[in-house]
Amino acid sequence: MEKGILAKKIGMTRLFDEEGRAVPVTVLEAGPCTVVTKKTPDKDGYKAIQVGFKVTGKNRLNKPLIGHFDKSGVPSLKFVRELRVSDPDKYEIGQEIKADVFTAGEYVDVTGISKGKGFAGTIKRHGHSKGAMTHGSRYHRGPGSLGAVGPSRVFKGHPLPGRMGGERVTVQNLRVVKVDPNKNLLLIKGAVPGPRNGLLIVKNSIKLSEKGG
Repeated sequence: MEKGILAKKIGMTRLFDEEGRAVPVTVLEAGPCTVVTKKTPDKDGYKAIQVGFKVTGKNRLNKPLIGHFDKSGVPSLKFVRELRVSDPDKYEIGQEIKADVFTAGEYVDVTGISKGKGFAGTIKRHGHSKGAMTHGSRYHRGPGSLGAVGPSRVFKGHPLPGRMGGERVTVQNLRVVKVDPNKNLLLIKGAVPGPRNGLLIVKNSIKLSEKGG
């Protein structure tokens, strides 16, 4: 990864391009993030920077975190995450990373926690088909056959009902439509994981380089 930022999902809206076509976008409050510390191969075994987002009161933090922030000389921050970077020396402790780290036309990967949907059946969770709804079938939304009779067990990996959502999800190759550095906003085409006000990690795309348009 070359660059990244923490963001908060605000919601979705639409913009109109030069040809008058509606473009669905997700609005993110991206940064400003503060570099808290750096990870180096000599000391930690890998390259990364630790960044914080959203200033908060010390009364909302535990003592280890308060000491961590005081040692780095940065304000108390609500969210702290690590971003793997190729060259941590490009960053300084206390440096701010703002929305203008990205430009319109770039492609990014967005990671977040998907919306939790509770316990779900196989139709909702795995897209299975329903049973017959007429002629007295009396079997409509069940999971169906669970496998062969001989082994007398259900094989691992069989799609069954269970908890759905609430998982770490990454959506790749989303285009940055607009950047507003004055309001710390990123407008990204399409949908991103999670609910409103959810924490997101935005990184440059690992599959696509910068493209225009």
